[in-house]
Amino acid sequence: QVRLVESGGGLVQPGGSLRPSCEASGIRFSIYGMAWYRQAPGKQRGWISGITGGGTTNYADSVKGRFTISRDNAKNTVSLQMNSLNPDDTGVYYCQTQAIWGQGTQVTVSS
Repeated sequence: QVRLVESGGGLVQPGGSLRPSCEASGIRFSIYGMAWYRQAPGKQRGWISGITGGGTTNYADSVKGRFTISRDNAKNTVSLQMNSLNPDDTGVYYCQTQAIWGQGTQVTVSS
C-alpha cells in the first residue's frame, strides 16, 4: 500500500523559514517524480514545486527563489525548504506522486 506522510509544518512569522518533509512508503521511491501542492484558505489546491526521479526541479512563479525542493532516495523522503515566508504562503501543504496524496501539513505565516 502506497502511503505519503507529511510533517514539519507550523506557525512562523513573516520572513521566517520552515522545512516540511514527506516520507513515502510502499513505492519504489527513487524512480518517481514527487510534487508539493498548497491549498490556501478558501482556494483550490495548486501545484508549487516538483522534482523528477533524476532530480530535476521546477517551481511555481510564486515561490521561485524562495523555496527549494529536494529528495533523499535513501530515506524515501522529499522536503521543501521554504524561506522568506509571507502570509500568502499560509495553507495546507500536500505531497503527491502518481495519484497518491498525503494528509497534508498546516503552514501558517503570521505575526
